[in-house]
This record gives sequence, structure tokens and C-alpha cells, in this order.
Amino acid sequence: MAYLSDIEIAQQTKMEPITKVAERLGIEADDLELYGKYKAKVTFDLWEKVKNNKNGKLILVTAITPTPAGEGKTTTAVGLAQALAKLDKKACLALREPSLGPVFGIKGGAAGGGYSQVVPMEDINVHFTGDFHAITSANNLLAAMLDNSIQQGNPLGIDTRRVVFKRVLDMNDRALRKVVIGLGGKADGVPREDGFDITVASEVMAILCLSTGINDLKERLANIIVAYNFDGKPVTARDLEAQGAMAMLLKDAIKPNLVQTIEHVPAFVHGGPFANIAHGCNSIMATKYALKLSDYFITEAGFAADLGAEKFLDIKCRLAGLRPDTVVVVATIRALKMHGGVPKSELGKVDMAALEAGIPNLEKHVENMLSYGVPVVVAINIFPTDAKEELDLITEKCAKLGVPVVQSDIWARGGEGGIEMANAVIESCEKPNDFHFLYDTKLSPKEKITTIATKIYGADGVNFTDKAIKDLQQIHELGKDDLLVCMAKTQASLSDDPTKIGRPTDYTLTVREVRLSAGAGFIIPITGTIMTMPGLPKRPAACNIDVDENGVISGLF
Repeated sequence: MAYLSDIEIAQQTKMEPITKVAERLGIEADDLELYGKYKAKVTFDLWEKVKNNKNGKLILVTAITPTPAGEGKTTTAVGLAQALAKLDKKACLALREPSLGPVFGIKGGAAGGGYSQVVPMEDINVHFTGDFHAITSANNLLAAMLDNSIQQGNPLGIDTRRVVFKRVLDMNDRALRKVVIGLGGKADGVPREDGFDITVASEVMAILCLSTGINDLKERLANIIVAYNFDGKPVTARDLEAQGAMAMLLKDAIKPNLVQTIEHVPAFVHGGPFANIAHGCNSIMATKYALKLSDYFITEAGFAADLGAEKFLDIKCRLAGLRPDTVVVVATIRALKMHGGVPKSELGKVDMAALEAGIPNLEKHVENMLSYGVPVVVAINIFPTDAKEELDLITEKCAKLGVPVVQSDIWARGGEGGIEMANAVIESCEKPNDFHFLYDTKLSPKEKITTIATKIYGADGVNFTDKAIKDLQQIHELGKDDLLVCMAKTQASLSDDPTKIGRPTDYTLTVREVRLSAGAGFIIPITGTIMTMPGLPKRPAACNIDVDENGVISGLF
């Protein structure tokens, strides 16, 4: 049987005008800023109309450790929203915006899949409403103003050896990780070492997603530490008088984007920090709007529960005053067998031993979520090759943790394929809930980092390099010990070693440096060999993407 590709399904979808989609949430046309017929931003005025509404149920979708076999976390989030709508629930969805790095790198598009996608898929995956370009511009304006200050007599006494703010680009380009700028002569700037991060790793991206309005945005931008002076004191964006112009560039980007799913369920898609090098959640503003406008609100956090979900719960929920009602952990039998050591080419065969060996990865992620006191549902994204005995084994294992297991067929059947999952989520939202954070902000940074590493990753302890210890000492001297922790770690393993599949044990996590994001309000421990500017694979996904003379795109996932 021939299946349509994700992009073919999306292109065949008859979208509704975004004004009609907005009506399902009670949003009037005057509260929309249209970007064509099918995309819009919501205005700040809308918040004044809805802020006193009762919050809907908050459902977080996360997953097991990702594998090349795929888990379908975003697809499940979209499918769950569609299934709830089919049950006549007022449902809404919020996702992150895709980065061009993965789109042209390995992953391809990031708008869901099959009959559980957000549309217009091509627009969402490429440029969308220009938010990422605005973030890139605001970031690089600050970098340019920093170097200009050094060039123009260096009135702030900036030590060029201690510049910590990087330029960014929304593309995987390993050649830009380390660069030298200011070459060419006196008129071309002061030579120094520099580097690029990918835009989604920018502190400006994190700030946009954590801000609650323009004033909050400006204050956070002003607090960005860009360098240190010759006396060892921090130099901020406020010192460079950059925050006003940066906020001006972001004045539209901060407004949440509204689109629709294939089945016309309203969906906010806004912000896009990676969960392996940033906090991995869509914007607080989009989340707050959606909670006030719906009875059941579904969102996802990047990668697995050890990364995106931990940061959603410990960072986003803490800063935004959120309380999740249920967590859905997504898995596939194929991915679990990969965690059990089966190569991708053999995943279609029943292999109970491999599945048994891989299930501990799922168990660890479920245990992690239960440790926050929140009810959990396990959703198995099914494939035609899945066998009944394999599904029964997963159900049996999760039953010992007191967690229900449901089957989901949302890729092939859309919302109809998620009815069982939706009913389980509705029931789960009514269960006792003792949500609490993993760590107290009064703990030292070392204690917070160690808590995450031992309780969430399963490490025996943490090894802090000399560089990391020096970084933590500086953070202490700046009086920033109370900041939250945003771990940068490989998504390919619960550990900091991407080759360790399943549920690694008997290992020590290594923190090689710690970065301070004073504007965002957290510190970033860099573990293992994680890179904040990814590279392209041997054959990038870009090689398969094309557009014809009629503007029809192909190969985009």
C-alpha cells in the first residue's frame, strides 16, 4: 500500500480561514493580525479580555529518549488535540516553531506528521511569520553594538578576551563555531576570537519565550551579560543601551502565532528553543493565552522527559505559575527495541528479548514524571508491524508503576486514531495531583545540577571540570546562585554519552563549563560534548528539498 508523505497530506488539506479557526476559541477578528489567510498573530489587547478566564486543563506531551526509529511526540500532541475536539471538548494546542537547522539537517520538518499536523506545514517549517529572523537580528544587533563599543574607544573597558555573547544563525554550520573577527585593519574593528551559536540556542530566544510582555522583555534583554571588563565586572546590554532597539525588533515576534491542525483545531506555534541546549518550550505568552481560551490545552516539550519535560516543569512552570494536570509519555515499540540493541533494519521483526531490554528507558521516563507528583499516561504510537505480545509486555510493565497504557494511531487516522488516548487523558486529569518541583532554588548551583543528574538522568554523581568550577565561582560572586538550571546535554541518551542507549547506570556526568543567562534567569551547565552550533550530516535533508515552477515544495519531510 502506498502512503502519502507528510508534505503531500498537508498540501491536500483544505484549510479554513484563520478567522474561522479563531472563532472556535472565541477570538474576534479585531484581535488578530493576519499574515495571509491561514496565519495570524494575536494582539496584546486580547489578553486583557481573557486574563480573568478560568484556566483549562494543562496536558504536557513528552517522550522516551529519541532514536532514529522515531517516537512521534509532536504528532501525538497534535493528534491528541484533534481527538479531544472529536469528543466535543474545547481543545487547543501550542507547539514550538521549527528551526531551519534540523529542517535542512537530519530531522526534516517539525510540524507533526501524517494526519496529525499543523498547517500550513511549509510556511511553519520555513520562515513562518519571521520570528526567528527577528530574534537573529536582535541578537546580532547586540553583538554589533558590543564590538562597536570596543572599536569606538572602548569606554566600558571591555576585556576582549572575556566576551561571552555570541552571534547566531538559524542554520547548522559547524564552520562558524570558532571564528576570528575584526581582521583587515583599523577601520574594520578590533580583532578577537568569536563564534556563532544556532539561533534557537540564543539567550534572546529564551528571553522571548519566557517574557510576559514588552516591559518584561526589555528588562530581561537589558540584563544579558555580554562581556566582562578589565576589573572582572559584568558588562550588560543595558550598559550598551541596546535593549530598546532589540525590543523594537522583537515587538511583533513576541506576539503568539495562531494556525490550525489538519482537522482545524486551533494551534499556537510560537518560539523554538532546543531542549538539548536551551529550555525547549514554546512561549509563556502562547501557553497563557491557550489556557485561558480552552478547556483542554495540550503542549509539548522538546526531546525526552529528561530534557524538555524536566525544563518545562522546573523552569517554565515555576516562572509562569503553571500546574500540569497530566503528562503523556510517548513511545513506540520500534524505538524501545532500538534501546534494546536492535538495528533499525531489523525493527519490523518481533523480538521480545530486545523489547524487554529497551523498556527500562520508558520506565525511567515514567518514573521521572511521576516523581513530580503528576498523573501519567503512556501512549504507544503504533505501527503495522507491532505484535500483540509486544504491546501486552509494555502494558504489564507500566501497570507495575500504576500507569495506564493506551494505543495511538494518530499518524494514519488523525483524531479518530487518538480517541482511546483522549479518554485516558480526560480521566487522568481528574486524578489526585501533588505537583511539586524537583529542586529548591535556595540550593547551590552544584546541588541543583547534581539533583537533576542523579534523580532525572540516573547518574551516580557529577564531575565538574576546573573550568566549570571557575564558572560557578564567578556566578556565586555575581550573586546569581539562586538562578534556575537549564542543562545542555545530548538528547540521544539519558546520560551525557550519546552511545549509551536504554537506561544507563554506573556512570558520572561531566559538566565541562557553566554559562550564565542572566536575562533568561538560568545558568546553563554544558555537559559531555554537546554543541550549541550543530553541524550538517553527510547527506543533509536539504539535498532532498526542491520547489517547482508553480511554487510546490517537495522533500520537506
